[in-house]
Amino acid sequence: MSKKIVIADDEPITRMDIREMLEEAGYVVVGEASDGFDAIEVCKKHLPNIVIMDIKMPLLDGINASKIIIQEGLADGIILLSAYSDTNFVEKAKDAGVIGYLVKPLDNKSLIPAIEVAMAKSNELKEMKNNMISIEKKLEARKVIEKAKGILMTQQGISEEEAFSMIRNLSMKKRVTMKDIAGIIIMSKDGI
Repeated sequence: MSKKIVIADDEPITRMDIREMLEEAGYVVVGEASDGFDAIEVCKKHLPNIVIMDIKMPLLDGINASKIIIQEGLADGIILLSAYSDTNFVEKAKDAGVIGYLVKPLDNKSLIPAIEVAMAKSNELKEMKNNMISIEKKLEARKVIEKAKGILMTQQGISEEEAFSMIRNLSMKKRVTMKDIAGIIIMSKDGI
């Protein structure tokens, strides 16, 4: 499994220190950024597993950049960095949807475990999203098939089982999905 990381911090020395810790631990730093806008662009280019991003940066701060990165699916997860541990920053971080929050100064003892946990959680979330998308597609297909069955039952005076069997047989014969066959049945009924 690849372990691609983007580092976003306006302090070059901080980025260098983080890069060294990550590379020693076997991670690949695929990009760096000094502000939120650059962080978004680097994520668009590399689609990293994790972004380690400072909250306080010029132009676009880490919290707002995180929101954009998460909304656009440009990284699997984000860990925010801050010199502050007050509840206001933590609440903003939670609202942004990040999966980790670390307080500077960083060391290997806190950074590496936080990244490992963040990667595991981001993989779980990704799998859940994929499962949800799959379930939504199946549900949509089921709705279309049910509607087509109803049309066939009314038009041809057949049972629900016979209508389903007809759609399934056409699907196998034409080598297309049952949803596609059902869609055609619905369109032909509507006179399209």
